[in-house]
Amino acid sequence: MDVRVVVGILVGLIAVWAILLALLWILRPRGVAARELVGIVPHLLGLLRDVARDPASPLDVRLVLVGALVWLLSPIDLIPEFIPVLGPLDDVVVVIVALRYVRHRVGVDALRARWSGTDDGFALLGRVMGST
Repeated sequence: MDVRVVVGILVGLIAVWAILLALLWILRPRGVAARELVGIVPHLLGLLRDVARDPASPLDVRLVLVGALVWLLSPIDLIPEFIPVLGPLDDVVVVIVALRYVRHRVGVDALRARWSGTDDGFALLGRVMGST
């Protein structure tokens, strides 16, 4: 294999990695502890399942949710999972972007109507999704 091709691939991967880190920095939930995020995960999964199964949900929203799930389950990542701290960053970025898209298309009120968790949990989810 030509050295220029290998260098080009490496430069491309580094650029994608830098873009993902910048997106994570911009989209990150400020002031949210990891423990708080873990507590809402079961309710979030139920919410996303309900939105994806609802025939009234726009097709693009359902496709985004399925795409995010496929991304999370895929063994192929932009940043390999075995790299400490950095490994899951691409997954985090994809999930946050997907949540924000769903919030934008479906609306906060429709999401709130499907939420099975506490009001504090939904407020935390709202901070992650970028809504107030």
